Amino acid sequence: MGTMEPSPEPVLELLGVGRTTDGTSILDGVDWTVRPGEHWVVLGPNGSGKSTLLRIAALRLHPTTGRVRVLGHELGRTDLRTLRTRVGYASAALADAFRGELPAADVVMTARHGALEPWWHDYDDADRDRARSLLERIGCGHRADHRFGSLSSGERQRVLLARTLMVDPDLLLLDEPTAGLDLGGREELVATLADLATDPTVPPMVQVTHHVEEIPPGFTHALLVESGRCTAAGPLADTLTASSLSDTYGLDLALSVDAGRWAVRVEGPRS
Repeated sequence: MGTMEPSPEPVLELLGVGRTTDGTSILDGVDWTVRPGEHWVVLGPNGSGKSTLLRIAALRLHPTTGRVRVLGHELGRTDLRTLRTRVGYASAALADAFRGELPAADVVMTARHGALEPWWHDYDDADRDRARSLLERIGCGHRADHRFGSLSSGERQRVLLARTLMVDPDLLLLDEPTAGLDLGGREELVATLADLATDPTVPPMVQVTHHVEEIPPGFTHALLVESGRCTAAGPLADTLTASSLSDTYGLDLALSVDAGRWAVRVEGPRS
């Protein structure tokens, strides 16, 4: 009788994580484990705590309660400066932090040192070549020398995606990368994420979104969050159901999937 293979070491593990700000509970008792080879979507209504959860996972915010382990290191017991370089993180707030005059290639390249300006550190030709190669990969190579502020919203999001890959991260966290995009920009970004999900060299990804239509094909797991609590978590096909989604959003929802793309329809208020 053969022995079972041990589960791979988690790249992200949250145990009983809570976060309270100004007396308001933002997260409460969240348990969540992400393992190698998994790509997660985090879904939930506005104000449910999704972005706070991702900031904690990205080592940008400390929980009030609970334990956080990232890439085998426990938050509070490790050098965050070193560990953060192994986690790719992108958010709308990060996009606003860059000068609009910076070339797109510099926005990507400066991730090498976690910087916002190229003159803060020294870079070599290998860094510049890698930045341009990553922009080519995500479909923005022709925009490498364009000012970041002149790019469309969709192009800026893809530049930030390339930036997250600059340091060969072991975990990739994307906070609402499709927010504010028009239909074309959204579909281009979803297609890019789907392409990354099929690449075995790409690390585990986590994407926060409000909409099931933005789940890229190839993503494997889902975490549903409502009022700071995890309402469901696990393999995508088992976890993302009409019932679980209806409970999370407080609506009577009908859910469908076709060729790897999800769609939802509101049937009425949750009874």
